[in-house]
Amino acid sequence: MAGSLAASAFFPGPGSSPAASARSSKNAVTGELPENLSVRGIVAKPNPPPAAMQVKAQAQTLPKVNGTKVNLKTVKPDMEETVPHSAPKTFYNQLPDWSMLLAAITTIFLAAEKQWTLLDWKPKKPDMLVDTFGFGRIIQDGLVFRQNFMIRSYEIGADRTASIETLMNHLQETALNHVRTAGLLGDGFGATPEMSKRNLIWVVSKIQLLVEHYPAWGDTVQVDTWVAAAGKNGMRRDWHVRDYNSGRTILRATSVWVMMHKKTRRLSKMPDEVRAEIGPYFNDRSAITEEQSEKLAKTGNKVGDDATEQFIRKGLTPRWGDLDVNQHVNNVKYIGWILEVSAPISVLEKHELASMTLDYRKECGRDSVLQSLTTISGECTSIGAEKPASAIQCDHLLQLESGADIVKARTEWRPKRSHAAAENV
Repeated sequence: MAGSLAASAFFPGPGSSPAASARSSKNAVTGELPENLSVRGIVAKPNPPPAAMQVKAQAQTLPKVNGTKVNLKTVKPDMEETVPHSAPKTFYNQLPDWSMLLAAITTIFLAAEKQWTLLDWKPKKPDMLVDTFGFGRIIQDGLVFRQNFMIRSYEIGADRTASIETLMNHLQETALNHVRTAGLLGDGFGATPEMSKRNLIWVVSKIQLLVEHYPAWGDTVQVDTWVAAAGKNGMRRDWHVRDYNSGRTILRATSVWVMMHKKTRRLSKMPDEVRAEIGPYFNDRSAITEEQSEKLAKTGNKVGDDATEQFIRKGLTPRWGDLDVNQHVNNVKYIGWILEVSAPISVLEKHELASMTLDYRKECGRDSVLQSLTTISGECTSIGAEKPASAIQCDHLLQLESGADIVKARTEWRPKRSHAAAENV
């Protein structure tokens, strides 16, 4: 039986010459490479022995390399050296492991689903996705504009509910967005292209509103608005505000608008071209019925009556931020001057605004100096007393110190209710 390469390397076999044996012994002692081995430990081929004596074997390492002992591994005879075969590089072989890629994608989706569940953000109605950014949209055959608003922390007052000014700003915002979405916004404050050509602008002449309850911080309100004709030269705009989640009515409002020449500041008739622009959007539906309108307090002349208690605040001047793009005071600012400036704190602490009627008489510029007057009428036994609060009425007048009336108003107030109690009504 043939021996291994290790045996033949250290012990001379049959047919080995004495010189070869001496060289083999010398190499074994010195650790030098035998002459019949290549650098890889394969039998040298220049002088092959007879076919019967050939031993095909392999040695993996040298006995000693750089003074370090290394074991030699023998292999079975009659086995040629096996060289690992690598597959040729192809496009398919260079593709990623699809199973690992699929596992990574699955892991990402599972993590996202878990995070989504933790956030618990699930729209309750499909139309919420339509108005993702709060820009609003036109509904009901193009006759109604709808927009949603979330009540922010800076829009609530001491009662933790939205102020009347916040709700009025929502009404104004939806009115302008309605005109813009319909493609009728010119370069004025809600003016149409034909109005802009003629230097005409809209000015409000009257607003009436009924407030059923006030939304709280984090509530979402849904505002619907539309327009209708008001006489020959006016336009009526209505609003219906609901709680987005429950559908409960928050506020109803109606207003009348007329045209004014931007330069002369005089009222103007409605041109036929303007009527042709806005006529297709007219909707005869009313937010406040005639019966409700009749119950609303009308503005009168009780302000200034010496027989009633009166509260006056003088020296009011508009700030630059109070002006709109038409360079007169925004109509919502008037409400703040009327309700917050001259109304007694005892009314504001124990009551909330239930309804309001505003008659705008004259515009107010940035150089105007005004005074605000409030007269309490109706049931007012709770003012300054520790008795249960009851509903009261107030008459308001905002006028220039020179005497010209700017706004006349009448408000009705009801005793305050907690937010929880209001939700159950």
